[in-house]
Amino acid sequence: MALSDAREIMAGDGEIGVEIVRNVRRWVDEQVIPVANELEHLGEFPTDLHRDMVEMGLFSVTFPEEYGGLGLSFETYSAVIEEIARGWMGLAGIINTNVIDGWIIETYGTPDQKQRFLPGLASGELQGSFTITEPNAGSDAQAIRTTATRDGDDYVLNGNKLFVTNGDRAGLFVTMAKTDPNATPRHRGISAFLVESDTPGFQVSRLIDKLGYKGPQTAELFLEDAHVPVGNLLGEEEGQGFKQMISGLEIGRINVAGRGTGVAQAAFDAAIVYAQQRETFGVPIGQHQAIQLKLADMATNIRAARLLTRDAARKKDQGLRADLDVGMAKLFATETAVECALESMRIHGGVGYTKELSVERYYRDAPLMVVAEGTSEIQRTVIARRLLEIYKVDV
Repeated sequence: MALSDAREIMAGDGEIGVEIVRNVRRWVDEQVIPVANELEHLGEFPTDLHRDMVEMGLFSVTFPEEYGGLGLSFETYSAVIEEIARGWMGLAGIINTNVIDGWIIETYGTPDQKQRFLPGLASGELQGSFTITEPNAGSDAQAIRTTATRDGDDYVLNGNKLFVTNGDRAGLFVTMAKTDPNATPRHRGISAFLVESDTPGFQVSRLIDKLGYKGPQTAELFLEDAHVPVGNLLGEEEGQGFKQMISGLEIGRINVAGRGTGVAQAAFDAAIVYAQQRETFGVPIGQHQAIQLKLADMATNIRAARLLTRDAARKKDQGLRADLDVGMAKLFATETAVECALESMRIHGGVGYTKELSVERYYRDAPLMVVAEGTSEIQRTVIARRLLEIYKVDV
């Protein structure tokens, strides 16, 4: 069985899921891969590919039909993201923030908030963004310093946000701020706000240059006496932002796990082709045991990453607690991406280090995923704590 067939079998939602994944794979092969390297090195937003994704309905996969979505599963979504990332990891990041924002608003938002924002996010006409990180708050999200103070019919937000994906293009920012800086424990003082880009006092201060992950821009934002209507407090109840954020991050981690699997697959695809074309000592290098061992490990780990990701997505689809499963998938898939990118470069030798091939792009893109949506160390902590709960022993 070809690896492409294995990817199709694992897509959810029956034939419609399989067909969507096939269509995305065809689009990636025909439209994305031929231009990805050039566009990535230019560092420009991929306007034409973005238009294709909007027209194909790729932003809408998981949104309910009543808001213009396809109403499909996160399992199918994870397969779609894997295929996109196989072509160009950055494209999957453009979709990620819309899906996170959409799920959070659908799950926790008021009827008015859903009607105002979900149709645009589902269509892709409204770009979403998700803002947590600050200069003094990364893995410790409870340490954010952005504040939101009630002032009549508004909240006044002050602070700044860092590493905001799609920050330059987004029209909506799901933004975490402290409505009670003195709350104990700290997370009870955090609330989520739906900040629109035309809010007075809100501005994009700069774009951040990066090692990889080109295409979607990463920005720093400032909020200075930004007046956000009370009606844009997510769910209209203060102190719920941390819970809303954590559950939304599970969606983001499914996306990043899918991206990791896709990049790993792309690195393997390049390596196994090159191993049959490049000859040393009179035979293709794929005939040497040292190369065969690398290929075997890569393929095995990619299959395991895919299975973990699909399993975590199914848990989320079923409404079950999924922090353990999502953490395992994100951890394993992204570490696999780093390993496979490096092994592919080693198999290619010197040519893999040049910008003439895509391998160096995989090598630069992969490290982003082991820190995005929670570092590998954070994932291991989440996994271990949950395991200790499950296997608790009475002493």
